Amino acid sequence: MRLGIVSDTHGHVDQTRRAIRMLESLAVERVLHCGDVGSAEVVALFAPWPTDFVFGNCDANRRALAAAIEAAGKTCHYEFGDLAIGGKRIALLHSDDRRRFQETIESGQWDLVCYGHTHVAAIERRGPTLVLNPGALYRANPHSLAVVELPSLEATIVEL
Repeated sequence: MRLGIVSDTHGHVDQTRRAIRMLESLAVERVLHCGDVGSAEVVALFAPWPTDFVFGNCDANRRALAAAIEAAGKTCHYEFGDLAIGGKRIALLHSDDRRRFQETIESGQWDLVCYGHTHVAAIERRGPTLVLNPGALYRANPHSLAVVELPSLEATIVEL
């Protein structure tokens, strides 16, 4: 299974559309959004896939955003997603809560930890855990997303 991982859209529809076109060309089967979604308009762009969202520190009016996510048939995990996909346990969070982020990584409970917030793409191995930041679709140079193959956990950063 091929996952698309995005973060930090901050409500910017045009940049998100570029990412959507890239995700379509990469034939992803599911998308994880690591927070700072920013608007219901951004949520609607993920219509082609099952999509899991968490909130980031810039996601104001979370009640309305959660309602938009659910109305679009997507899944809102609020601050933390505990997912089982393709035989792997995946944590989904924004990482603005540094203590929770470090505890998640250091616990060794997760095969994959996906996070955002820093606007810097990164892939690293921490013990048994692959830790992945796809970069950002707003306020980053370059803008980027990530693709993860399951169950092999092969991760790639894709620049837009």
